[in-house]
Amino acid sequence: MSEVTDETADEKADKRVDKGENDGAHGEASPVTGDGVPMARPQEKVPHARVEDGNRHARVLCDDPAEGCGPGAAWDDGLIARRASETLPCAPQAVTVVEPRGTTERQPAPLAYDGGLRSRLDALRELVGLSRTRVDSDTLAEAGRVLDEAAARRRLSGEHTVVALAGATGSGKSTLFNALAGVNLSEAGVRRPTTATPVVCSWSDGASALIDRLGVPGRLRRRAPQSSDGESELCGLVLVDLPDHDSAAVEHREQVDRVLALVDAVIWVVDPEKYGDAVLHERYLRPLAGHAEVMFVVLNQVDRLPGEAAEQVLDDLRRLLDGDGIALGEYGEPGTSVLALSALTGEGVEELREALGQFVAERGAAARRVSADVDAAAARLRPVYGTGRGTGLSEEAREEFAGRLADAVGASAAGEAAERAWLRHANRACGTPWLRLWRWSRERRQPATARLSPPATRDDETTARQSVEQAVRTVADRAAAGLPAPWAQAVREAAARGARGLPEALDELAVSAAAPPGRPPRPGWWPAAVVAQLCMTLLQVLGCLWLLAQVVGVATPHLGVPVVLLAAGFVGGPALEWGCRMAARGPARRYGLDAERRLREAAAGCGRARVLDPLAAELLRYREVREQYVKVAGAGAAPRLG
Repeated sequence: MSEVTDETADEKADKRVDKGENDGAHGEASPVTGDGVPMARPQEKVPHARVEDGNRHARVLCDDPAEGCGPGAAWDDGLIARRASETLPCAPQAVTVVEPRGTTERQPAPLAYDGGLRSRLDALRELVGLSRTRVDSDTLAEAGRVLDEAAARRRLSGEHTVVALAGATGSGKSTLFNALAGVNLSEAGVRRPTTATPVVCSWSDGASALIDRLGVPGRLRRRAPQSSDGESELCGLVLVDLPDHDSAAVEHREQVDRVLALVDAVIWVVDPEKYGDAVLHERYLRPLAGHAEVMFVVLNQVDRLPGEAAEQVLDDLRRLLDGDGIALGEYGEPGTSVLALSALTGEGVEELREALGQFVAERGAAARRVSADVDAAAARLRPVYGTGRGTGLSEEAREEFAGRLADAVGASAAGEAAERAWLRHANRACGTPWLRLWRWSRERRQPATARLSPPATRDDETTARQSVEQAVRTVADRAAAGLPAPWAQAVREAAARGARGLPEALDELAVSAAAPPGRPPRPGWWPAAVVAQLCMTLLQVLGCLWLLAQVVGVATPHLGVPVVLLAAGFVGGPALEWGCRMAARGPARRYGLDAERRLREAAAGCGRARVLDPLAAELLRYREVREQYVKVAGAGAAPRLG
C-alpha cells in the first residue's frame, strides 16, 4: 500500500470516518455493518468502490462496477491505481477497512488451552520460579517470554487465527496477500523494499485486540470483502503482510522478528531464485523447525519456470526443508505444507486458500504454536536441567565424609585415651597398696606440667583444618557430579557456606563430647576385688607382726604360719592385681570405643547440619525442578532422572 504524507488530508479523512460521513454521491449517511464499515444501500446502485486505509482513503471511480476499472479510471493514488488496474477487477464488495474509532465490536470467546498444555505451562512457570535464584536471568528469559506470550494469547480471541506472510525481497508476499484477500490491500511493486510496515487483513469481527497485540496502527488495518452469503472460507483468519526479512533496513527486520514471535502461524513465501537463501534457512526456518505444524512454505512465481522445472524446484525445496529438520506434512502426517503457486496468475492460489481455510477452521493453531514455543524453551533449558547421569550423595560418600571429620577431630585418639584412663583407674582401684603408694609418690615428684596432656601444636591445628576443608571439597564434588553447571555451582557454594566455622565447632566437640570428666564408671566386680586386695594386704601385715612378735620374744617362735601368711599376701596381692588388669581390658576397650563413637557421632552430626543438609536441600531443589522439567519437555523427551 502506498504511503500518504499529506497530514491535512489524513485529518480530514479521520473526521469523516469518526463522524460517519457519507462518501457517496448523495451526501447521506450510509448504513454501517457490524464491523463499522460503511456499506452501500441495497436499493442504490453503487457509483464507486472505496478502499479505506484507516485515516487515509483511496477512491476508485467506475462508471459501472460490473465492468471493472480500466486504465482510464480515476484514482487518488497513482501507484496503487496502476497496480490494481493491471491485476484485479474493481468489485463493489471490496469496501474493506479497519473499523472506525468508537465502534463497539463483538468480543469473541477467549482462547482455551487443553489440559496437557495447561499442565506444561504450569510446570514451566513452577520451573522458572524454582530456578530464579540458581540460574541466571538470561537463561530463563526465553522461558519467561513464552509464559508471558502464552498468557497474553490466552486472554484473546480463540475464534481467530493470526497468520503472517513472510518472505524475502521480491518473493511476492504482497501480491499473494492481495490475491488471498481478493482486492488490492497491500502495495506490490518493483520498488524495494515495497512493504515497509506490516499490513493486516481480517476476515471477521472481533480481531481488534489481536491486531492491537501485533502493534499494527489503524491506518494499516483492512477487512477482506464479504461473500454474497456473508460467510467466507477464511472466516476467522487474520493475515499479516510482513516487511522483507532480508531488507536492508534494520527496522524492517526487527519488525519481522517481533511479529513472528506473536503470530499463530507463518506462511513462508519463497521464489525460484532465492528459495535456498542461507539467511532464510539459518536465521528462520532451522530455528523454527519445531513449529512445523504451524508453518506453510509456498513456492511463488512458478509461472516463470518452464515445463517440469517447477516440480524439480519444489522437490529441492522439500530436500532443503528436510535438512533443516522441518517435518513435512505429507501423506496425512502433521507438519509443514509445501505448495507451489503463482500469485500473479492465480495458479495454485485456490489450493492455498482451501488449505488455509481448513487450517483456520480447526482453531488449533494458537495452541499448537504455544506448545511448539514450550518445546523450544524446553530444548534451550535442557543443558540447565538435563543430565544423563545419576545425581545425589551416596551413602558411601556420606560415611567417608563423617570418617574424615572424625579423624580431623581425633575420635580414635580420644577413644584410646579413654581406654587408657579406664585401665589406670582399674589399676589404682585393684592394685596393691604398696604399688599404689609408689605410683602416687612418683606422680607427686613429677612437675605439674608433666601431668597435663600436651597441648596441640599450631601445626596439628593447621593439619586438622586442612583435613576438614579437604573433606568438604570432596563431598561437594561428589554431590555436584553429574549436575548441570548452575546447579553444581550452587551445591559447591552451599558446601562452602556450611564449612565456615566447622573446624572451630569440631574443636568444641572434641572437648565436650569426649570421655566425661571425673573417674570412669566402676564395674560390679571392683568392690570384691578391692576387698580381696585388702585381705591380701592384711595377711601381709599380720605375717609381719607375727614375725616381729617372735623376734622380740612376745610370741612363741614358729616360722611356718607367719611365713605362709607373708607369702600369701605378697604373692596373692600382685596376682590379684594382674587378674584384675586382665579382666579390665574388655570393659576398658568398650569404654574407649564408646567414647570414640560419641565423638564420631558428634562430628558427623555437626558435619551433617552444616554441610550435608544444605547439600541435600540443593539436590532436593534440583530434583523438584527436574520433575517440572520432565513435565515441560514431556516424558519421552526429558532425560531420565538421576
